Amino acid sequence: MLLGGAPEIADELYVDDVVIEFPFARPGMPNRFEGRESFKAFTSAQSVPLPVRFEGFRNVVIHDTADPEVIIVEYDLAGTVTTTGQRASQSFLLVLRVRDGRIVHLREYQNVLGMAAALGQLPALLASIRPDSVSP
Repeated sequence: MLLGGAPEIADELYVDDVVIEFPFARPGMPNRFEGRESFKAFTSAQSVPLPVRFEGFRNVVIHDTADPEVIIVEYDLAGTVTTTGQRASQSFLLVLRVRDGRIVHLREYQNVLGMAAALGQLPALLASIRPDSVSP
């Protein structure tokens, strides 16, 4: 998530009524937040941080758009899983709408299966997917 474990910077990044979406969120996780405080409350309540030491962004590509408020960014986030020592890299795509220097809408697409595999959580993720929870 774009806060990198620092929800206190949300006030600087997001407008009060920001919409934040994660269309590929893991089952059981919210995929939409309306309002900065809603998102901050969720990120602050996450009692178990990811066991990852983030080491940097790689392969960053910023795409031109016809709308000056819209920014599309592709990147890989590299790090080391602290519980196993395994190095991992995951791909992300962000679609942002920025107005007056602050984010009004954010949509983040991430490789949920790849992240679960890197964290050793793939079996639990697959077990959490029920046939009635998958959209056609």
